[in-house]
Amino acid sequence: MIKRRDFIKLALTHCTLGAAALGASPSVFANIQAPRERQLTFYHLHTGEKLSTTYWADGGYIAGELESVNHLLRDHRSGEIQLIDTKLLDLLYVLQQQVDKPGAYHIISGYRSPATNAKLREDSNGVAKKSYHMQGKAIDVRLPGVELQHLRKAALNLHIGGVGYYPKSDFVHLDTGRPRFW
Repeated sequence: MIKRRDFIKLALTHCTLGAAALGASPSVFANIQAPRERQLTFYHLHTGEKLSTTYWADGGYIAGELESVNHLLRDHRSGEIQLIDTKLLDLLYVLQQQVDKPGAYHIISGYRSPATNAKLREDSNGVAKKSYHMQGKAIDVRLPGVELQHLRKAALNLHIGGVGYYPKSDFVHLDTGRPRFW
């Protein structure tokens, strides 16, 4: 369980925007008054499933809610479930606050089993052999009402993890690996 103070410290360590970009507050939650809860809403484009979740409250992650997220972001081809990195959820949460657009993230891809990843690699040269998707540390999303280019720019400005831009396929890839972009 990560405490609010540790999360903020971690986010600030990874975020090189400085206090000016984050507002007067030294917190990544500057625009949302240090939340007591973190909520996300998802719509999975391949399964039609929806989930609105308060995955963090009272200083900790909520196990049952994380299980629901793990299930929703499962490999929709094989049904395999993987633990989703809570840092990825926090990244999505902070990103949504930065673009200031409530609503459901549309999920293109969450967890991918190694077999699914290998199959996708056969069909496309844009799939990494050691994809973070196979570790539950990556997600491909769009956020209706936010231009894809704006979502990408906001993610890049956080300097947390990888950001891939796929305008032809209409999604942004986000992961909790080292900061990089393509």
